[in-house]
Amino acid sequence: MTTRLFGEPVRRREDPRLITGQGRYLDDLGAGALAAAFVRSPHAHARILDVDVSGALDVDGLVAIYTWEDLPGALAEPLPLLIPHPALTHGRTAYALAREVVRHVGEPVVMVVARDRYLAEDACALIRVDYEILKPVVGLEEAAGGAHLVHEDVPGNIGAHLVQEVPGPGGVTAREAVDAAPHRLEFRLDVERSACTPLEGKGVYARWDADDESLRVYSSTQTSTSVRMAIAAKLGLPLPKVEVVAPDVGGGFGVKIVHPWPEEILVPWAARLLNREVKWTEDRREHFVSSSHERGQVQHVRAGFDDDGRLLGLEVEILHDHGAYTPYGIIVPIITSTQLLGPYRVGAYRVEFSSVYTNTVQVTPYRGAGRPQGVFCMERTMDKIAAYLGRDRTEVRAANFIQPDEFPYDQGLTFQDGRPLIYDSGDYPEALRMLKELIGWDAFPEEKARAAAEGRRIGIGVGCYVEGTGVGPYEGGHVQITSDGRVHVSTGLTSQGQGHETVFAQIAATELGVPIEKVSVVTGDTRRFGYAVGTFASRAAVMSGNAIALACRKVREKALRIAAEALEADPRDLEITDGMVHVAGAPSASIPLATVAVLSNPLRYAFDEEAKRATQFAGPASDDRPPVAEGEEPGLEGRDYYSPVRSTFAAGMHAAIVETDPDTAEIQILRYAVVHDCGRLINPMIVEGQIHGGVAQGVGGALYEKMVYDEHGQLLNASFMDFLMPYATEVPRIETAHLETPSPLNPLGIKGAGEAGVIPVSAVVAAAIEDAEGIPIDRMPISPSDLHTLRLTR
Repeated sequence: MTTRLFGEPVRRREDPRLITGQGRYLDDLGAGALAAAFVRSPHAHARILDVDVSGALDVDGLVAIYTWEDLPGALAEPLPLLIPHPALTHGRTAYALAREVVRHVGEPVVMVVARDRYLAEDACALIRVDYEILKPVVGLEEAAGGAHLVHEDVPGNIGAHLVQEVPGPGGVTAREAVDAAPHRLEFRLDVERSACTPLEGKGVYARWDADDESLRVYSSTQTSTSVRMAIAAKLGLPLPKVEVVAPDVGGGFGVKIVHPWPEEILVPWAARLLNREVKWTEDRREHFVSSSHERGQVQHVRAGFDDDGRLLGLEVEILHDHGAYTPYGIIVPIITSTQLLGPYRVGAYRVEFSSVYTNTVQVTPYRGAGRPQGVFCMERTMDKIAAYLGRDRTEVRAANFIQPDEFPYDQGLTFQDGRPLIYDSGDYPEALRMLKELIGWDAFPEEKARAAAEGRRIGIGVGCYVEGTGVGPYEGGHVQITSDGRVHVSTGLTSQGQGHETVFAQIAATELGVPIEKVSVVTGDTRRFGYAVGTFASRAAVMSGNAIALACRKVREKALRIAAEALEADPRDLEITDGMVHVAGAPSASIPLATVAVLSNPLRYAFDEEAKRATQFAGPASDDRPPVAEGEEPGLEGRDYYSPVRSTFAAGMHAAIVETDPDTAEIQILRYAVVHDCGRLINPMIVEGQIHGGVAQGVGGALYEKMVYDEHGQLLNASFMDFLMPYATEVPRIETAHLETPSPLNPLGIKGAGEAGVIPVSAVVAAAIEDAEGIPIDRMPISPSDLHTLRLTR
């Protein structure tokens, strides 16, 4: 089998279509459909006393108005809690339309359907909702105080409380290890709330076929199969009667995971009820005030260590803001608390978190999903240890690394997938060596001294991380070779720019020995593949990639059996090269895969001229063969699923050099370097692109992006005029190097790469600013005004 495509920097096959304006996004669909719009709560916490729709009834083009009272059956019940957990003792989810109480600004209260969006918005403006305003709970400390409650039946606003502890040598507890350590540090860290803000917001378009009572829904989603199941369950439809298709999706980053969003079931319900096509597309303010946020945490750290900087004990208490509801459970703080350990051995570890309700938008995973907070905690700890001891920061990290001969390494915790936190492979000392060389770590003191002589302040920072990837439970792949020799690949997870069309084609082409030009890939279409989990948590390549490889191997085995009969050869002597099945070492004795596909069809004798020619080519022996061999199905196709024993663990290290302006406190990143290990590389160019995009988002999280709420629960910066993002001028040139330690846990030896770029950026930038300024940086993001204030209080 040829492997020439696996690992090659094949150019992205989807790009020409997308960059020439030929993409088909949600709002490109459904011309002429009715439009939905929503009346959303202007208050963070209020009781709904009355909804008066009379003023909107005369709006020209109005079709329907719905409130919670109009919702039937399961649609009137709370939305599902997707990932329950024993520690989530008070999980709460919203209603599709608010019932009795609203708990954040932007919560939907009324749905309006009209001839177009303009008229629907006009009707929304004429609907009057009478509220009794309640005291909002805003901010982690206020929530933890428990003086006012977001949900009346949740004591102290605490939705979940979880403790995990790993004893040190001799069974010593983390507290005992810290107390007995030669050196101790204690400090607080803060990470502000941020959000995904993809360029395309959410959107749903549905059409009902009354003749066969079926529903087709298009959604800008990361989880089309899960949306399908949610719609079927909430609307009481048989699953085969519901199709969900993800068209081109203009970014997700986590916010489009949640299934279902209220609009994803309300729009299909209205389409069925009205027997009309209905569409809704989210505007930018709607996205800010009603789509998920992430990141907000307060961390209290106690660390005990020896003279070499080795951690002997670590205690971390985390207060996590999960907003008004918990549809995605407590995945984010679980990831923070477990991935915090990074590439290090910690003598004894205790982590405790409380996840609390606030009257703000719900929190669900955003690219990195709890890891940026955890890495910020551990890397700031490493830097503080180094500063305390007066040692080089990389030396302290090296003293704590898990060594290459210690894999698999069990950290003794339970990961987000409910399975042991066991690292499968890695080489952390080599990654650090590569990074120091890439950024010029050892030569930096001289560079810093030269800059100081010129009146400039520059600093260098480093951050290390380990990322759990490829979480289960499963993904599947279907592969079919048709009589024209083309290979059709489908998988259920969706695409939002990751390059799936390219990497999955590379895997199929490599496994089957065909030119990549012959391979087409479909994702996110339940008509082609009905069962999947979704695209998130850096899992697509590991999960669907391996499923597609397994399906290809089934197809290849069958193709060799059929070709062996035609060539009168032993299947074990056959190879496939450039779409031709041939005897190894004798390419003249060959048969095209296209012909093999024809031979796999039981109707080949009576079909068309191509089938007749193929039968003649195969020789008389094939006439004695039954149309379908015992135990086989017709057609040259295969389906398989991949389910991991546990997550794979990618790893990486970043370094940055920054400059801070002595007068304006402006912060500029001068250089940025990344070393990443995601196991075997399918396509280095695509991994590079993932890293670059992630670093750009990480720069935003480190220096610009935060959601600012006032004491009334009003989001003060709900637009791109006020929610700042880095432009190309703020994202530095990124230097990368790759390390490959194959995973032993899956057939392809791969690990995920989708979140790698974003995870350590805040920690790295904080360290570099601290090095430049000599001021502790314990809160992120940091703006020039923040830095100026710190200078005044130093």
